[in-house]
Amino acid sequence: MALIATGVNHLTAPIEVREKLAYSRADADAALAELKAKSGAREAVLLSTCNRTEFYFVEGPESATGVAAQMLSDRLGGDITPHLYAKSDREAVSHLFRVASGLDSMILGEAQIHGQVRDAWEMCRAHSGVALNRLYQTSLMVASRVHEETGIGKGAASVSSSAVQLAKKIFGSLSGRRAMVLGAGDVAAIAIDCLRREGVKVTIVANRTHERAQQLAAEHGATAMHYDECWRQLHTVDVVISSTASPRTIVGVEHVAPAIAARGDRPLCILDIALPRDVDAAVGNLENVFLYDLDDLKAAAAATLDRRNEDVPAAEAVIAAEVDKYWEWLAGLEAVPVVSTFRERMDRLREDELASALRRMGGLTDEQTEVLDYFSKSLMNKFLHEPSVRLRAAAANGRGLGVIDAARYLFALEDTDHSANPSKKEEKH
Repeated sequence: MALIATGVNHLTAPIEVREKLAYSRADADAALAELKAKSGAREAVLLSTCNRTEFYFVEGPESATGVAAQMLSDRLGGDITPHLYAKSDREAVSHLFRVASGLDSMILGEAQIHGQVRDAWEMCRAHSGVALNRLYQTSLMVASRVHEETGIGKGAASVSSSAVQLAKKIFGSLSGRRAMVLGAGDVAAIAIDCLRREGVKVTIVANRTHERAQQLAAEHGATAMHYDECWRQLHTVDVVISSTASPRTIVGVEHVAPAIAARGDRPLCILDIALPRDVDAAVGNLENVFLYDLDDLKAAAAATLDRRNEDVPAAEAVIAAEVDKYWEWLAGLEAVPVVSTFRERMDRLREDELASALRRMGGLTDEQTEVLDYFSKSLMNKFLHEPSVRLRAAAANGRGLGVIDAARYLFALEDTDHSANPSKKEEKH
């Protein structure tokens, strides 16, 4: 068995690649079913956010890494290899813990990823099992510890807050400016809070689901609109923040260009913090339009990075300790049933050979039979003690779980050791 994390993120793939690999909730279930069917993976979870698309899985007898890579290549419409990474065993565990804690985010220490990791796990529960359930539960606990025990999340630590800081570079002060927000989810709500703290009046909230737009608009004294209505009011605002869940662009040149003439020389700042992107890149070519997407936010967050970087070693120490604990648990989960099956198999052989020897010897007293039985058990236990100890140790000492699988193969335990598959076990908490 191997625990694998493979995919792409903002460090390995630009936004034009990441947006093609984004999975919706509806897509995720089918993708995991395909991965498991083609590879025999025991468990699988898909984590897809604006910064990453990653498969986490427990491999079965066949490698699932190549299957996952091919699925991503097919979705991209080209070779994913230049952007792809794959991490196994302890490295995979550490990677998820760093992701959940915000250490692997575009905005170091961002808090939103915690909820995204939780949502991904909940969405994929039908395809996960004991090993990944424990992994994701632990990652959420680790993330909470990191943010409580270190200063990694202090300051502006979200995509929305960084986007607002980027807008300030265009206008200087945002006080008195007017804004339109496209989308009405959690990211949009955070963006509105950030804008209002800077003195911006959010005048329009537009969303495909009008009821949600009305709710969010009412909370902030804004007007709720449908998408097809809001463009007529575009000339009245200075900042547009877009964070919808649309699978394709919703803002094109045809929506923005008519508002430019009515604006005079006033600049329009459009912050596209959606993935896939909401705004056609051609909009950025319009005069006095400043268009920024997710990959442009790195520079806006640079001012807070130095302070947060000081807390990275403390966060890494928390993560390293929890990786050890998780790996010890997983090793025990795999090693115990293998050792038990191994000993049961050897004990059956001992009994068969002892019975055969007793038939050949004949005429032994009960006391003599008991002595031979004791001798055979003692000899078997001495033979099995060291391999049993080493099987448990090997799985937990950083060498991975390959030794456990080797033991299954060497002693022909594959067909009888059904309990060794963590996906088949009842999870206990």
